[in-house]
Amino acid sequence: QVQLVESGGGLVQAGGSLRLSCAASGRTFNSYDMGWFRQAPGKEREFVAAISRSGGRTYYADSVKGRFTISRDNAKNTVYLQMNNLKPEDTAVYYCAADRGLGVTRTPQLYDYWGQGTQVTVSS
Repeated sequence: QVQLVESGGGLVQAGGSLRLSCAASGRTFNSYDMGWFRQAPGKEREFVAAISRSGGRTYYADSVKGRFTISRDNAKNTVYLQMNNLKPEDTAVYYCAADRGLGVTRTPQLYDYWGQGTQVTVSS
């Protein structure tokens, strides 16, 4: 089993940057594809970004492409989400998730483990 703990959220002005981190427990971190999702009030959880086990492949939602960067450090059991040029519509609770299945997926229901989330608020 994997436990995930997000950090790095906060309040930032539009145009600013934040870096989210997600620390994973266990010794099999590199056996999981990792994803970031977000959920705004009254909306469904949506895909933000994902990264393969080795870090060699990354995927992004169109809404964040060019502004967000996902990366991972398997030696530190940590996945990151660098968020630049933040917009008020990026305001949400951000979750990291781990998927032990084959193939990187954008579907939240296919992820096996989830963190508790971290709030990101972007003011205009």
